[in-house]
Amino acid sequence: MTPKPRPVVLVSRNSHLQSRSLVLIAPVSTRIRGTLGEVPLGPAEGLPRVCVADTSSLDLIETSTLVHKLGRLTSAKRDALDTALRFALGLD
Repeated sequence: MTPKPRPVVLVSRNSHLQSRSLVLIAPVSTRIRGTLGEVPLGPAEGLPRVCVADTSSLDLIETSTLVHKLGRLTSAKRDALDTALRFALGLD
């Protein structure tokens, strides 16, 4: 059985999509815990419902498994992602 496609936030640089076989992602989940490692997302970012990017569960995936782009983060959401990554990685 093929796993169901799941949305992710690409953490690696966009340029890595062409030059790397693996990219770093933050999985997107509708399970919202309210932690500092989560970035709120939803329809404004091209997702069907309210959810979060979970930077506490970073993962490497094969670039070839990325299917299509659902949306784009605003600069405010990119700043929130940066803050969440710093928290999750202990860089704050």
